[in-house]
Amino acid sequence: MDNSLAVVYLSIFVGILAFAVVSIFRQIFKTRRIESSLSRLKNKLSKDKGTTQEYYELGSIYSQKKIYSQAIALFQKALKTAEEEGEENIAPIYNGLGYVYFAQEQYDLAIRQYKEALKNKPDYVTALNNLAHAYERKKLNSQALQTYEEALKFSPNNSTAKRRAESLRRLVSA
Repeated sequence: MDNSLAVVYLSIFVGILAFAVVSIFRQIFKTRRIESSLSRLKNKLSKDKGTTQEYYELGSIYSQKKIYSQAIALFQKALKTAEEEGEENIAPIYNGLGYVYFAQEQYDLAIRQYKEALKNKPDYVTALNNLAHAYERKKLNSQALQTYEEALKFSPNNSTAKRRAESLRRLVSA
């Protein structure tokens, strides 16, 4: 009986240990991939002019690393390059820029960027969610609710919009 209990405990311990090891290695590989992209893009962009996509990718990496001032500059370069290249799919760039402003609690600037993203792509659900979240932070609950409901028109299974709209409906009707 004692041996079987020890085997169960040992099995559980080995399972937890295996899970921890897999999680750690996944994080290491993710970090290495990001750092590799960062290094590659920084080297390329320091030598010559980059493409819209390269500036956007590097801006996104800086945004993930919470280096917001450099992320803003890179997103703005991406917009300028997109304009020069005649790129039409610039909504993600405006959304990324809005995210950076939101992360710095500059909600008015974030809202402006999200609205620009939606001008370029009215059915961009991520920008709608982000815009509604920014409205929430500014305590503009009816506008937030309206924006979440608009997101639900384009994506009825959007769990974030469903959950937040439900919460805001109770708040607005109270």
